[in-house]
Amino acid sequence: MNEKNLMDIIKSALLLEYKGKALYESVHQASASAEVKELFSMLAEEEKQHVSLLKQQYVKLLKGEDIDVPELEQSHPRTAENVLSRKIIERVSGAGYEAAVISAALDFEKKAVNYYSERASGASVDEEKKLFQWLADWEKTHLEILGKIDNELRERIWFDNSFWPLD
Repeated sequence: MNEKNLMDIIKSALLLEYKGKALYESVHQASASAEVKELFSMLAEEEKQHVSLLKQQYVKLLKGEDIDVPELEQSHPRTAENVLSRKIIERVSGAGYEAAVISAALDFEKKAVNYYSERASGASVDEEKKLFQWLADWEKTHLEILGKIDNELRERIWFDNSFWPLD
């Protein structure tokens, strides 16, 4: 991949991360639940870390240097099991703002996973492949967390509204 294309890819990746960060910060600010605030604060902070990493790589490219990401192994995303609690899921209202954002965030995270996965598979340099695969894998954890909440909300709404088939 030539340097210009890679710079454009990183700029697009930065936009993805900024949008995710802004989305998660909006829920953090709007939610009345401390547990929901904490979840979305964590998601926003992780997007902020991704922005920082991408900016570092962009600066390297501007200086004519190669991408270098040896620190990736030092940071690992949290899993849904480590993040989600019954309290968080109970605090998200199925018809409320948080639920609407979760639905939008799922689509957003799917796009990010696809974008990073495609970039990783198209990378010709190992460090580029490593960077984009690491980002794809991390965004998959966000997808998993949000997906579990969304599934729980759907089940709750179906149960509360008797949407189950009749026997």
